[in-house]
Amino acid sequence: VQLVESGGGLVQPGDSLRLSCATSGFNFGRFEMRWYRQVSGKQRELVAAIAGGGRADYRDSVKGRFTISRDNAKSTVYLQMNNVKPEDTAVYFCKAERAVSIEAKLEYWGQGTQVTVSS
Repeated sequence: VQLVESGGGLVQPGDSLRLSCATSGFNFGRFEMRWYRQVSGKQRELVAAIAGGGRADYRDSVKGRFTISRDNAKSTVYLQMNNVKPEDTAVYFCKAERAVSIEAKLEYWGQGTQVTVSS
């Protein structure tokens, strides 16, 4: 199983950025895909999630600015980040998750990509 994030970098406030997470080794279409972010010394937080059928949810602070999408044919999930703010600075991780029973789930993580928003 592999999840490889890309697209991070240094941008200015108000810019746009698109993160990608290319995956392999599991049945991508059957997994919910999520983007998390983490600032050093703080807890990892959920940014956005998208179900296999395309239903998406976002944390309040990114609603209207970020868009999560997925291409099941390419086994890739994206995070389009518009009008970025300094508080969006973090390492962004993608995660694949699927419940296999009422008590168990499969989870796979990527290695993360740094996004820095600074003028």
